[in-house]
Amino acid sequence: MSHLAYPFQRLESWVFHSLPTLLPMIHIRTAARAIIIENHKLLTIKMRDTSGTFNILPGGGQKHGETLHQALTREVQEEIGVPILIGEFAYIREYIGKNHAFRNSHANFHQVECIFKCILETHEGIGTGTELDKKQIGLEWIPLNKIEQSRLLPEAIKSFFTSSGFFPQKSYLGDTN
Repeated sequence: MSHLAYPFQRLESWVFHSLPTLLPMIHIRTAARAIIIENHKLLTIKMRDTSGTFNILPGGGQKHGETLHQALTREVQEEIGVPILIGEFAYIREYIGKNHAFRNSHANFHQVECIFKCILETHEGIGTGTELDKKQIGLEWIPLNKIEQSRLLPEAIKSFFTSSGFFPQKSYLGDTN
């Protein structure tokens, strides 16, 4: 072995063994979420952390090998316990944690979320999810006329709700919370 090749072998070995620990720092997570409106109410996941309670849309992270629709179907089933029918694409948003209120715990978190309008296939079993999010404390139906006063995240979508539904003014919201 040439002594010139040795440093490259060491570098190659370091990269090979270090890459798994470096990847999480550069990973961008993809997720899918559902807008479910029935009887002029929005179905949300109620969460609690040290700042209090807040609401988010049902859904979550995409696993390798899943389509966004498969991820959304699985996540909603896990969180609320019932199957959904996925409708039209509503909007896409990014969440870059270091830029928002949860920056202390989300400093290295970057997520791209695709949101779809959905409907519940059934109400039987609602609320009996099999794998709740760690901060999830329940479900909440928020009346559309109370969205502005609620602590729904991301805040940027509140203005898209009217008494008759959800009407986003644009399809890409950027980095919002």
